[in-house]
Amino acid sequence: MTSKERLEDTLAHKAPDRIPVDFGGTAVTGIHVSVVAALRRHYGIDNGPVKVTEPYQMLGEIDNALRDAMGIDTVGVTPRKTMFGFPNEHWREFRLPWGQVVLVPQGFVTTSDAEGNLLIYPEGDSSVPPSGKMPRSGFFFDAIVRQDPIDEERMDPRNNMEDFSPINDADLQYFKESVDEAGKTGRAVVATFGGTAFGDIALVPAINMKHPKGVREIADWYMLTASNPDYVHAVFDHQCETALGNLKKIHALVGNKVSAVFVCGTDFGTQTSQFCSPETFRSLYGPYYKRINNWIHQNTTWKSFKHSCGSVEVLINDFIDAGFDILNPVQIAAAGMDPGHLKERYGDRIVFWGGGVDTQKTLPFGTPSQVQAEVSRLCEIFAKDGGFVFNTVHNIQANTPVENVLAMLETVRAHRRE
Repeated sequence: MTSKERLEDTLAHKAPDRIPVDFGGTAVTGIHVSVVAALRRHYGIDNGPVKVTEPYQMLGEIDNALRDAMGIDTVGVTPRKTMFGFPNEHWREFRLPWGQVVLVPQGFVTTSDAEGNLLIYPEGDSSVPPSGKMPRSGFFFDAIVRQDPIDEERMDPRNNMEDFSPINDADLQYFKESVDEAGKTGRAVVATFGGTAFGDIALVPAINMKHPKGVREIADWYMLTASNPDYVHAVFDHQCETALGNLKKIHALVGNKVSAVFVCGTDFGTQTSQFCSPETFRSLYGPYYKRINNWIHQNTTWKSFKHSCGSVEVLINDFIDAGFDILNPVQIAAAGMDPGHLKERYGDRIVFWGGGVDTQKTLPFGTPSQVQAEVSRLCEIFAKDGGFVFNTVHNIQANTPVENVLAMLETVRAHRRE
């Protein structure tokens, strides 16, 4: 089977010839730039600086040479601009605080504060306040909230609507060319077109905008969903209408060359519970996801990808009812997320994309033999009868031992040969 066939059989809940593998298909299935560099050294691939393709989480480029070496079946298409609002173009060298030299886009404009933290600016414009901070001892950026004082008597949902606008010709052409190029690899194309994640707290601070208006503080946004749901509905309704119009234009150009589309990165789970009840999900979020997913299923062959960290077992039926085909990252260490239970109860109705090894403890801090044992056990559970795409529980983080990553990959290969 080709990689594309392998993944699409899996998405159809058929058992493929071997478990498909994704790394780098999305911004939540990537690898930190430090680990990408270590893997390239191990495989004897060009040892030059690695491109930072997603600067918010400092994810490194996984090119075709590394995909081949790692046995990856996917290739990702992401938006033309980064989370900080500048395009991924005009690359230049940059030395990171931990000493690694990488390639960053021209718009990757930074300064340092008095404590030695690295500050980054929206659209690469240092004349406005910074929107991200990498702590002096950190390995990725945190959002800087730039919310104006809230006057509850004069709140206007249009201020939170400025994030969503009709797609422009430059972005349409970029998606067409990127999907066409990705399709030539023989791998399954996983696309992130943007604009369809309702209430994603990673996006609420609008780190891509120079002067974001409205409710941008994460705690305030969560309180708003309970205290003023009409405000949230107004924002979501505008976002949904805009997204549907954009998806129609994108599909007219890229067609069905895309196997899966990243629809939603909104987290609904914590380590032990959920951010909202099933009833709140059904009333506040579900209707908009249904509209997006219904359009996708009625007009394309794409499969709909839902990301949510944490303990979300009680919401999986609602995710399915909202039309999601895929659940990621399958946080197996969170409460209620027992792999055997998940597979038995939901495995015939949703694809588990992730959950292949724990990235909080086992992969970064375990031994290679412990990694092998966990990966083997989880592959046995999740891969039964198909419906499983191997990936870690979220991105592979900085300083993860390369020998553990290699142990993980070798264990998956052993299952892939069965």
